[in-house]
Amino acid sequence: MVVAEVKSVEKHPDADRLNVTQVDAGTGELIQIVCGAPNVAPGIKIPCALPGAKLPGDFKIKPTKMRGQVSNGMLCSARELGLPEDVDGLMILPTSATVGTDIRDYLDLDDALLTLKITPNRADCLSIKGIAREVGALTQKPIQPIAIEDVTASINAIQPVRIDAPKDCGRFLTRVLHGVHAQAKTPFWLRQRLERSGLRSVSALVDIGNYVMLELGQPMHVFDADKLSGSLIVRRAQNGETLACLNDKTVTLVDDTLVVADEKQVLSIAGLMGGTASAVDGDTQNVVLECAWFAPARIAGKSRQYGFGSDSSFRYERGVDYQLQQAALARATSLITEICGGTVGPVTEALGELPAAHKVSVRTERVAKVLGVPIAAEQIHTILDHLGLSPVPTFDGFEVTAPSFRFDIEIEADLIEEIGRVYGYDRIPGNHTSGTLAMTRLPETQKPLFSVYHQLAMSGYQEVVSYAFVEEAWEADFANNHHPIRLQNPIASQMNVMRSTLFGGLIQILQNNLNRKQERARLFEVARVFHKHSNGTYIQTKKVAGLAYGTALPEQWGTPSRPLDFYDIKSDVLALLDKTNVRFQAAQHPALHPGRTAELLIDNHVVGVLGELHPNWQHKYDLPQAPMLFELDLDTVLTATKVHHQPISKFQPVRRDLAFVLPEAVLGQQLLDALSQAANAHVQHLDIFDVYRGQGVPDGHKSMAIKVLLQDMTHTLTDAEVDATMQKLITAAATIGAQLRA
Repeated sequence: MVVAEVKSVEKHPDADRLNVTQVDAGTGELIQIVCGAPNVAPGIKIPCALPGAKLPGDFKIKPTKMRGQVSNGMLCSARELGLPEDVDGLMILPTSATVGTDIRDYLDLDDALLTLKITPNRADCLSIKGIAREVGALTQKPIQPIAIEDVTASINAIQPVRIDAPKDCGRFLTRVLHGVHAQAKTPFWLRQRLERSGLRSVSALVDIGNYVMLELGQPMHVFDADKLSGSLIVRRAQNGETLACLNDKTVTLVDDTLVVADEKQVLSIAGLMGGTASAVDGDTQNVVLECAWFAPARIAGKSRQYGFGSDSSFRYERGVDYQLQQAALARATSLITEICGGTVGPVTEALGELPAAHKVSVRTERVAKVLGVPIAAEQIHTILDHLGLSPVPTFDGFEVTAPSFRFDIEIEADLIEEIGRVYGYDRIPGNHTSGTLAMTRLPETQKPLFSVYHQLAMSGYQEVVSYAFVEEAWEADFANNHHPIRLQNPIASQMNVMRSTLFGGLIQILQNNLNRKQERARLFEVARVFHKHSNGTYIQTKKVAGLAYGTALPEQWGTPSRPLDFYDIKSDVLALLDKTNVRFQAAQHPALHPGRTAELLIDNHVVGVLGELHPNWQHKYDLPQAPMLFELDLDTVLTATKVHHQPISKFQPVRRDLAFVLPEAVLGQQLLDALSQAANAHVQHLDIFDVYRGQGVPDGHKSMAIKVLLQDMTHTLTDAEVDATMQKLITAAATIGAQLRA
C-alpha cells in the first residue's frame, strides 16, 4: 500500500462506469489500473494497493482483467482502508504527499490508541492538556505547554453580550471575525486527530471548535454573525419556547433551562446544543465565536431531560476550568485565521458569579496516619507542586490554593488522596491498611436478616433478584395501583414505574422457568417496594415475598404426587414467623383468588398476605396452574418474642376433645379466638384437629373438633377443675353460634 499519483484517465472501451488509469506508484514505471470511482482525475494523489496487498476483510489484491483491460492494483477509498470518511469515492491525499511512501507510514496507521475512563470528579482530564498535566504529575516531569498566540484585532466589530442569570453563567466571551472562508477544507492533520479521538469531521469552523475542546477542555460555539439580532443574552428559558437543534430535533424548553438568545429568539441550549437558526453554513462570511463558563449544576441533567447529549454537555456538567476561556478563544481565533482566513475583532467579556478558589491545608502527620506510611515533607511538596497546587509551607504541613481546573479539592482528605495516588498505592504495604471490625450485637427481639434467607432456603426456596422498575400493567393487576410512581427516564419503555409489590417480578421469573421446562418452582425475594404518601413524599419499605408452584413435593416413589395447596405455603410462612401471636383471617387482595386468600395479623395489625393467584391473572400470564404467593413486612419477620424460661411441669397433662357444630360462615379462627379469651391458666394448647361435613350435621353447618390440653405447674388437675374449665370454653363457643355436638 503506497501513495500514488494518477497521471492519466481514459474511459474504459467496454464499460461506461469504469476508467483506465495510468498511475505512478514510485516503482519507476506507470501502472495500469482500472477504477470505477466517480472522483478519479489526473493529478490527484491517492492510496494505491499493489498486487500482494491485503485489505481489511482479508481482501487480497492481485493482477486481474476487468472487461478485457489489465488492472495491476487498486485505487482505494478510506472505507476500503478501514478508515472513517464521508466522501463517496477515492481518498484524496494532500498534494504534498510523496509518491511511493508506504501508506501506513504516511497516515501514521501504526499509532497506539489509549482509552481513558475518566471518573466524574476529574473533569480536568477531559482534554489533551489535562492528560499531559496528569502524566507530568505522576512522573514528576515538566510538561510542554501548548503555544497559544492571540491574533491582534484589526477591526472594531464587536458582539454585545449580557448575562441575565449570573449564578448560572460566570463568564461569557465573544469575538467577531469578518471575511471567513467557511468552505475551507479542514487540514488533513486536524481531521485525522479528530477522527482518532472519536469525532466526525463536519466543516472547518466546527472542526476547529471541537479541536480546541479536545486540546484544552473548553467547549466552544460558532454563530453566523449575520443571523443574529442585537445582543447575545444568557438567560433562563421561558416555558413553551422552542428550539430547532443542530441534531434535527425540535425541543420545547422549560424554565429551568439556561439558554443563549438574541433580542428575537433562543439560539442555543447553553452547554448542550446549538440551534439551526444561527448555525454556520457554506455561505457564512462573518462569525461570532462564543466561549463561556456555565455552572455545572445548571447543565447537569439537561441531556437526560431533553433526550440527547453532546461532548460539550459531557464536560460542562462535570465542570470546566473557569479561567480557561480567554486562552481557548485565542487558540480558536488563531486556528480559524490560519485555515479560513478573515479579520479579527476585539474580545467582549461579560461576568457573572465565578467560583472562589479553595484554600486547603494538609498536615504531614495526618498524611502518615491516613496512608499508613511516612512521606517526607520534601516529597509531599514535590507532589503537590507537580499537581499544580502551588504549596506554601506551614508549621505542620502545607497550604495550597486549589487551581481553577480542580473542582474536586475542597478538604484535607482530598489532598491526602492526591498525595497517596501520586506516591503510589502499590508502595503502601498491605498490612498497613488492614483492620478489624467490631460486630454489633443484635437485641434478643431482633433476628438477623440472613435468618430469613436460611429459613426459606431450608424450605426449598431459591432467592431471585428482580428490577425495582416494572411494567405499569403489573401495578394495576397485582396491586390495583392505577397511579404508580413514574420514572422520568426509564431504562426501557416497559419498565416505567416503581413497584409497590414484589409479585410481578416473581410471576415473570416463574414464566421464564416454565418456558425452560421447569415444572416445579420455589422462589423468594427480599427487596424494597415504593409508595407515594398523600403529602407527596415517597416511602420505601422492605418486603419478603415468595412464590410456590407445581407439586407439593418433588416427584418420588414414597409419596403420591399432589398439587400444592394453601396450607403448604401457610406452613412455610409460619416457619418464618414467631408463631405464638400470629392470626390468619380471610381477606381480599387484587392479585389473589377470592376465598383462597388470607391476611396475617400480629397484635391485630396486618403484616402480610398469602394465597393463590387470581384466575384472571393465571389466564392473562398464561400459567398452566395457579401459583401460591405470600408477601410480608420484613421488619415484622425479623421481630422475635423475647424468650421467657420456665421449668417443665412434673404433673400429668389432661387432654379433652370438644366437637362443635357451627355455621359455615363462622371461621375456625373465630372459634379459636373465642375459646382463647375464655381459657384460664390451666389451658396450654388449643388446636383444631378435625373438620367434618355430612351425615348428622345440618346443611349449612360444619363440625369442628378441638383438642384442649390442660396442665398445671403445682399439682395434678382434678376432674372438677377440668370440668369447670371445659364448661367455660363451651359457654364461650356458644357466643359465636357454636353448639356442642351431641
